[in-house]
Amino acid sequence: MSGSTSSDGSFARAASRPPDEGGEHPLGLTVHTLPPAGAAVAEAQRGRYGRLKMLGVLLICAAPVIASYFTYYVIRPEGRRNYGELIDPPRAIPDVVAATVDGGSLSLPSLKGQWLLVSVAGGACDAACQKHLYLQRQLRESLGKEKDRLDWVWLVDDAAPLPAELSAALQKATVLRLDAASLGTWLAPAPSHAMADHLYVVDPMGHWMMRFPAAMDATGAAKAKRDLERLLRASSSWDEPGRPVKP
Repeated sequence: MSGSTSSDGSFARAASRPPDEGGEHPLGLTVHTLPPAGAAVAEAQRGRYGRLKMLGVLLICAAPVIASYFTYYVIRPEGRRNYGELIDPPRAIPDVVAATVDGGSLSLPSLKGQWLLVSVAGGACDAACQKHLYLQRQLRESLGKEKDRLDWVWLVDDAAPLPAELSAALQKATVLRLDAASLGTWLAPAPSHAMADHLYVVDPMGHWMMRFPAAMDATGAAKAKRDLERLLRASSSWDEPGRPVKP
């Protein structure tokens, strides 16, 4: 107990002694034992900066995904700009054999490797059929240097002979005979329309993916051209003119 009292008394004397007495300072916490206020503020600012920097990096990484979702769900520009109707899901070209105009045969899947602009009509080729053939040729020619990436195809769905006067006009066309049943597994008209009322777009992989409206006039043809130009531009990184040569 006496030791305890002596210790307490020493502590009391030390605490009450002036700072310069005996060259010693009183016990206790002093200001210099705490970090400076400025350093604490700087440390907090560095922490906030680090968090903001990390958030910025995350936003940059996520920006493409955010933009794509915003475009698809909010803006959807392509849905408003397309003249042709997109086919969802696209229909693959059937594995059937068509007849050529010279009496030969051709596998329909062999048309893969090129964009196709397709019309369907009977061999007699009435006025509507001839209008479609004219539009197909004009649309292809209007593509300029890109025209070699698009073939125009006339699928004849009956056995009627072709008009002789069309021979010269069809020199750059692919004309094939294919029965209506086989055609029906691939192409289809819009409701309340016939197969021959439309022009159809097929991608280089053989998928029917777009149908232009029936009774297309000059204004519609200009819009169809824009659609074709967009498709060719979008596929320019992987699609080249001409069909790939098979080994």
